[in-house]
Amino acid sequence: MTRPTLSELEAFRAVASHRSFRKAADALGVSRSSLSHTLINLEKNMGVRLLNRTTRSVATTDAGRRLLERLDPVLRDLEEAIDGIADERGEPAGILRINTNRGAGQWLLGNVVPTFLTRYPAVELDLVSEGRLVDIVEQGFDAGVRLAESVPQDMIAVPFGGSIRFIAVASPGYVRAHGQPSVPDDLAKHICIRQRLPGGRRYRWEFSRNGEDLSIDVPGHLTLDDNALMVKSAAGGLGIAYMPDLFAHEELERGALMTLLDDWCPAIPGNVLYYPGFRHVPSPLRAFIDVLKEVERQRSRT
Repeated sequence: MTRPTLSELEAFRAVASHRSFRKAADALGVSRSSLSHTLINLEKNMGVRLLNRTTRSVATTDAGRRLLERLDPVLRDLEEAIDGIADERGEPAGILRINTNRGAGQWLLGNVVPTFLTRYPAVELDLVSEGRLVDIVEQGFDAGVRLAESVPQDMIAVPFGGSIRFIAVASPGYVRAHGQPSVPDDLAKHICIRQRLPGGRRYRWEFSRNGEDLSIDVPGHLTLDDNALMVKSAAGGLGIAYMPDLFAHEELERGALMTLLDDWCPAIPGNVLYYPGFRHVPSPLRAFIDVLKEVERQRSRT
């Protein structure tokens, strides 16, 4: 058997972890055809099939699963050793992968990322804002971003950006034509712009007042999967939309939208950057957290 190279083993781990040649190729910065060729050579040289491939999915064989279980901690130890050398020279380097939602991604790009990239030019930052809630460890991310209330308990969380509000909004023209809902149950009589979550499920609007919590599957003829499109549709008079206040700020400022059911839309804890507390924190992530905390300290003083 020809002994596999480190790059071949890293390629196998990426494909096995992501369960996708496309995602693994994106993470490694190589083409899918090149990655596929690498895996074919690895299997040929080892004399065993490691992956079962279909047109839609990739899964490890029993041999592949056993190899991944032994290989993953070894490669992680190697990465930590290399990262330790970077620590000694005082210069974080390498790839930092963060999974985030789009709104938080916009905030990070406007407030944290410019300083971080200027201060640490040897780090390549990979922000993925596809919106799905993923297992960041399984999917190969260094950190993730979620609302504080939905972060797994075994993670370390760093809050940023302050609290947020989910708000119901509509155009003044819509309100003149259809009136305002007084309580969330009144939405059943209105035209609502519904939202499809990345996993395919339709989002139920959530309201709270004086300890009373409501979750409503609102009616409507239009369903969208993007907050910016929801803002545009609501401003165009197509119905009532529900979203984080960050997305509607500009349209509210210029009067194209107005808020509804304000007393049912309290502020909630906002986004946090989270990462596993059970493994070594790579130097690029520590550097990113330092910049994030620095920005938060400055924001709290203003």
